Amino acid sequence: MRIDVLTLFPAMFQGPMTESMLWKARDRGLLDLRLHDIRDFTTDKHNTADDIPYGGGGGMIMKAEPVVSAVEHVLQDAPPDTSVILLTPQGRVFNHQIAKELANHERLVFVCGRYEGIDDRVRQLVITDELSIGDYVLTGGELPTMVIIDAVIRHIPGVLGAEGAADSDSHADGILEGPHYTRPPVFRGLSVPAVLQEGNHAKLTTWRREQGLRRTWQQRPDLLLKADLTEAERYLLATFADEDAQSNRNES
Repeated sequence: MRIDVLTLFPAMFQGPMTESMLWKARDRGLLDLRLHDIRDFTTDKHNTADDIPYGGGGGMIMKAEPVVSAVEHVLQDAPPDTSVILLTPQGRVFNHQIAKELANHERLVFVCGRYEGIDDRVRQLVITDELSIGDYVLTGGELPTMVIIDAVIRHIPGVLGAEGAADSDSHADGILEGPHYTRPPVFRGLSVPAVLQEGNHAKLTTWRREQGLRRTWQQRPDLLLKADLTEAERYLLATFADEDAQSNRNES
């Protein structure tokens, strides 16, 4: 996959994009990440990429000309279905399913906004999608772009060590993962559950699913409204609810 990032601050990507899994993806030729400085597409001697907004108001606005020129430059040799994504608090909220969707693309282009916003003609002329990573405001689109790239490339075959590993992550099927343990078997009086040490894979699979359901019930019950659950799993959730109700009665 090739990903082009258009930003006023390309140096921000040097650390996160050159370490760990992202470095491995690039080293294996699975990710071709190219950074483009929007200021390189300005036409004045000061490389001006922002200006005061029409109608007044605080802050500066990114100019349309350099951004549109930068997008058109990177699209010259791109497939016609290449997504040009603007990072904005107004975009659809990014999630696991969108990550899988984007992983199917041969090319992606990310436009990182800055300052008070971006000239809306950029949206009208070259943007095909708008994404947000949550209902809050950051100083620019660089950090959200890094988050999305990290989530997307996990779904590219060969990036993770184990094939299909991304399909067992939290949120992959609407259920959080249960607890994980490693050696030693006992640490400060806390033991690794016996089922993890017995080697019974069928029993272990059932335990992990039950623990994932319990953790989802406790920490993100809203996810259960959309999860595809079996009758047995729905019964298990009802058992959790009864346990909580009993615990609350005992405490009162």
